[in-house]
Amino acid sequence: MAEAEPVPEAALNATESNGTEALNATAKFVATPEGTALAYGSLVFMALLPIFFGALRSVTCSKSKNSADAPETITSRDAARFPIIASCTLFGLYLFFKVFSQEYINLLLSVYFFVLGVLALSHTMSPAVSRIFPVSFPNKQYQLLFTQGSGESKEEIVNYEFDTKNLVCLLISSVVGVWYLLKKHWIANNVFGLAFALNGVELLHLNNVSTGCILLGGLFVYDVFWVFGTNVMVTVAKSFEAPIKLVFPQDLLEKGLEASNFAMLGLGDIVIPGIFIALLLRFDVSLKKNSRTYFYSSFLAYIFGLGLTIFVMHTFKHAQPALLYLVPACVGFPVVVALLKGELTEMFRYEESSEEAEPNEESSESEKKKDQ
Repeated sequence: MAEAEPVPEAALNATESNGTEALNATAKFVATPEGTALAYGSLVFMALLPIFFGALRSVTCSKSKNSADAPETITSRDAARFPIIASCTLFGLYLFFKVFSQEYINLLLSVYFFVLGVLALSHTMSPAVSRIFPVSFPNKQYQLLFTQGSGESKEEIVNYEFDTKNLVCLLISSVVGVWYLLKKHWIANNVFGLAFALNGVELLHLNNVSTGCILLGGLFVYDVFWVFGTNVMVTVAKSFEAPIKLVFPQDLLEKGLEASNFAMLGLGDIVIPGIFIALLLRFDVSLKKNSRTYFYSSFLAYIFGLGLTIFVMHTFKHAQPALLYLVPACVGFPVVVALLKGELTEMFRYEESSEEAEPNEESSESEKKKDQ
């Protein structure tokens, strides 16, 4: 799964906004202080939603018996390779936009992200929709099963269980998808973007804190290089028409929902710190102290880092690599808290995979005893 993520991460890991030049408009536009404040504040608020709720959902998703809801674990090897893969993907997209027609590339990407967006939004809204339906609702169970081979050598490729409520969610999500596909409206873009971000935080699990530090450290260098060292990141960000960024118009107060001068925040700047914050929440849960110290400290650190990014960006009127500010904040704050509480060693020794394996080993041993 770690290798499948670089497209959104590579395409938009820079946070951009303009004071005097519109990002998606042909004419120059000077944003009012009110419009700028509204755009920045909305982006921060939208960024916090998938991190907070995705982290909460990540605590329980590993217990799901449905293979489609099982988290993907990022190992230290995956984390070390991720910036290299992301760089290759980013530069490849840059070359594609230089060589081929931007219109046809974005058409293919629109269809691709339409399918992904519908599935992501359906998964996101499924728990909420399930609570709305009455108990008397005829909820039938279905199973999509693909296998390879036969007899004892039969191997499961896909085993997805769903019900009627999931189909209703899929239908609602498809309506949003068609709206996005036909109109490319910024609200539809944000709906899909929030769904992608929440699913990423929920389903991508770092196996330990050290892996998180490797991932964030590598992408820290990646982000700084591609934003400050070249024009590749900004060029791809402006050319890439897909819901892998959150946008909010700075001219909303003047033009309403038809506004076109956008401030934007890449999903990579939400998901990458978000999966680290979610890991710290699961570490809080493992301590069994009925407190969420590390989660709240890292969550506040993210707010501080993103606020600092916006301040520098607004001051210098230049695209900023958000991870330049987010990584030191999200890693530094929890480490300082762990030092003060004397739990630094315990935090870095926390290993999700080993803890998840223990119950399975105990259950298998008990089954053997019963058989004997």
